[in-house]
Amino acid sequence: MKCPSCGYPKSQVIDSRPTVEGNSIRRRRECEQCQKRFTTFETLEMLQIFVIKKSGSKELFDKQKLLAGVLKATEKRPVDAVLLVNEIEAELQNTLHQDITSTELGEIVMRKLRERDEVAYVRFASVYREFKDIDSFLRELQELKEGAEANT
Repeated sequence: MKCPSCGYPKSQVIDSRPTVEGNSIRRRRECEQCQKRFTTFETLEMLQIFVIKKSGSKELFDKQKLLAGVLKATEKRPVDAVLLVNEIEAELQNTLHQDITSTELGEIVMRKLRERDEVAYVRFASVYREFKDIDSFLRELQELKEGAEANT
Protein backbone atom coordinates (compact mmCIF):
# COMPACT_ATOMS: atom_id res chain seq x y z
CA MET A 1 0.00 0.00 0.00
CA LYS A 2 1.58 3.24 -1.13
CA CYS A 3 1.51 6.22 1.22
CA PRO A 4 -1.02 8.78 -0.06
CA SER A 5 1.29 11.63 1.07
CA CYS A 6 4.70 10.65 -0.31
CA GLY A 7 4.04 7.51 -2.38
CA TYR A 8 6.50 5.35 -0.43
CA PRO A 9 5.46 1.68 -0.89
CA LYS A 10 6.07 0.47 2.68
CA SER A 11 3.88 1.13 5.69
CA GLN A 12 3.38 -0.43 9.07
CA VAL A 13 -0.02 -1.49 10.41
CA ILE A 14 -0.64 0.26 13.73
CA ASP A 15 -4.21 -0.87 14.44
CA SER A 16 -6.69 -3.34 12.91
CA ARG A 17 -10.34 -3.80 13.71
CA PRO A 18 -13.47 -5.02 11.98
CA THR A 19 -15.95 -2.44 10.73
CA VAL A 20 -19.37 -2.12 12.35
CA GLU A 21 -20.97 -4.09 9.50
CA GLY A 22 -18.38 -6.85 9.97
CA ASN A 23 -17.72 -7.21 6.24
CA SER A 24 -14.33 -5.49 6.13
CA ILE A 25 -11.27 -4.69 8.25
CA ARG A 26 -10.18 -1.14 9.01
CA ARG A 27 -6.42 -0.71 9.27
CA ARG A 28 -4.51 2.33 10.52
CA ARG A 29 -1.13 2.50 8.85
CA GLU A 30 1.98 4.62 9.26
CA CYS A 31 4.32 5.36 6.37
CA GLU A 32 7.87 4.15 7.08
CA GLN A 33 9.35 7.16 5.27
CA CYS A 34 7.29 10.26 6.19
CA GLN A 35 5.51 8.84 9.29
CA LYS A 36 2.12 10.12 8.09
CA ARG A 37 -0.81 7.98 9.16
CA PHE A 38 -3.63 6.82 6.90
CA THR A 39 -6.53 4.38 6.96
CA THR A 40 -7.18 1.47 4.59
CA PHE A 41 -10.08 -0.96 4.38
CA GLU A 42 -9.67 -4.62 3.47
CA THR A 43 -12.74 -6.34 2.03
CA LEU A 44 -13.44 -9.82 0.79
CA GLU A 45 -13.68 -10.09 -2.96
CA MET A 46 -16.96 -11.77 -3.82
CA LEU A 47 -17.24 -14.17 -6.74
CA GLN A 48 -19.70 -13.04 -9.39
CA ILE A 49 -22.34 -15.71 -9.74
CA PHE A 50 -24.45 -16.13 -12.85
CA VAL A 51 -27.83 -17.85 -12.99
CA ILE A 52 -28.51 -19.83 -16.14
CA LYS A 53 -32.22 -19.53 -16.87
CA LYS A 54 -34.39 -22.27 -18.37
CA SER A 55 -34.25 -20.39 -21.68
CA GLY A 56 -30.45 -20.72 -21.66
CA SER A 57 -29.83 -17.02 -21.03
CA LYS A 58 -27.48 -15.93 -18.24
CA GLU A 59 -28.05 -13.20 -15.71
CA LEU A 60 -26.11 -11.99 -12.72
CA PHE A 61 -27.30 -13.50 -9.42
CA ASP A 62 -29.65 -10.97 -7.85
CA LYS A 63 -29.90 -11.39 -4.10
CA GLN A 64 -32.83 -8.96 -3.90
CA LYS A 65 -34.79 -10.92 -6.48
CA LEU A 66 -34.26 -14.14 -4.51
CA LEU A 67 -35.20 -12.35 -1.29
CA ALA A 68 -38.46 -11.10 -2.83
CA GLY A 69 -39.46 -14.67 -3.72
CA VAL A 70 -38.51 -16.03 -0.32
CA LEU A 71 -40.34 -13.18 1.45
CA LYS A 72 -43.54 -14.10 -0.37
CA ALA A 73 -43.21 -17.73 0.69
CA THR A 74 -42.37 -16.90 4.30
CA GLU A 75 -44.96 -14.16 4.81
CA LYS A 76 -46.50 -14.47 8.29
CA ARG A 77 -44.31 -17.51 8.99
CA PRO A 78 -41.59 -17.85 11.67
CA VAL A 79 -38.76 -17.83 9.13
CA ASP A 80 -36.04 -15.19 8.85
CA ALA A 81 -36.02 -14.70 5.08
CA VAL A 82 -32.96 -12.44 5.10
CA LEU A 83 -30.94 -15.00 7.08
CA LEU A 84 -32.06 -17.77 4.73
CA VAL A 85 -31.04 -15.81 1.61
CA ASN A 86 -27.69 -14.91 3.21
CA GLU A 87 -27.09 -18.62 3.88
CA ILE A 88 -27.91 -19.45 0.27
CA GLU A 89 -25.58 -16.74 -1.03
CA ALA A 90 -22.78 -17.99 1.26
CA GLU A 91 -23.37 -21.54 0.02
CA LEU A 92 -23.10 -20.34 -3.58
CA GLN A 93 -19.90 -18.40 -2.82
CA ASN A 94 -18.37 -21.44 -1.11
CA THR A 95 -18.87 -23.67 -4.15
CA LEU A 96 -16.50 -21.43 -6.13
CA HIS A 97 -18.55 -22.10 -9.27
CA GLN A 98 -19.55 -19.00 -11.18
CA ASP A 99 -22.59 -20.56 -12.86
CA ILE A 100 -25.68 -22.16 -11.34
CA THR A 101 -28.85 -23.15 -13.11
CA SER A 102 -32.14 -21.65 -11.97
CA THR A 103 -33.27 -25.23 -11.28
CA GLU A 104 -30.34 -25.86 -8.93
CA LEU A 105 -30.95 -22.55 -7.18
CA GLY A 106 -34.63 -23.35 -6.75
CA GLU A 107 -33.79 -26.76 -5.28
CA ILE A 108 -31.43 -25.15 -2.75
CA VAL A 109 -34.17 -22.70 -1.70
CA MET A 110 -36.72 -25.51 -1.38
CA ARG A 111 -34.32 -27.67 0.67
CA LYS A 112 -33.65 -24.81 3.09
CA LEU A 113 -37.34 -23.90 3.38
CA ARG A 114 -38.33 -27.53 3.92
CA GLU A 115 -35.86 -27.73 6.84
CA ARG A 116 -37.38 -24.63 8.46
CA ASP A 117 -41.09 -24.43 7.70
CA GLU A 118 -43.33 -26.77 5.73
CA VAL A 119 -45.92 -24.09 4.92
CA ALA A 120 -43.30 -21.74 3.47
CA TYR A 121 -41.87 -24.69 1.55
CA VAL A 122 -45.24 -25.55 -0.02
CA ARG A 123 -45.86 -21.90 -0.90
CA PHE A 124 -42.51 -21.62 -2.65
CA ALA A 125 -42.88 -25.03 -4.33
CA SER A 126 -46.31 -24.14 -5.69
CA VAL A 127 -44.83 -21.22 -7.62
CA TYR A 128 -41.45 -22.77 -8.40
CA ARG A 129 -42.77 -26.13 -9.61
CA GLU A 130 -45.65 -24.48 -11.48
CA PHE A 131 -48.26 -27.01 -10.44
CA LYS A 132 -50.61 -27.55 -13.36
CA ASP A 133 -53.52 -28.91 -11.36
CA ILE A 134 -54.69 -29.87 -7.89
CA ASP A 135 -53.41 -33.45 -8.29
CA SER A 136 -49.79 -32.36 -8.75
CA PHE A 137 -50.16 -30.09 -5.71
CA LEU A 138 -51.63 -32.95 -3.65
CA ARG A 139 -48.77 -35.27 -4.71
CA GLU A 140 -46.27 -32.72 -3.39
CA LEU A 141 -48.17 -32.47 -0.10
CA GLN A 142 -48.27 -36.27 0.17
CA GLU A 143 -44.50 -36.49 -0.35
CA LEU A 144 -44.01 -33.84 2.32
CA LYS A 145 -46.30 -35.71 4.71
CA GLU A 146 -44.55 -39.04 4.07
CA GLY A 147 -41.17 -37.43 4.65
CA ALA A 148 -42.37 -35.95 7.95
CA GLU A 149 -43.77 -39.29 9.09
CA ALA A 150 -40.52 -41.05 8.21
CA ASN A 151 -38.59 -38.60 10.41
CA THR A 152 -40.76 -39.23 13.47
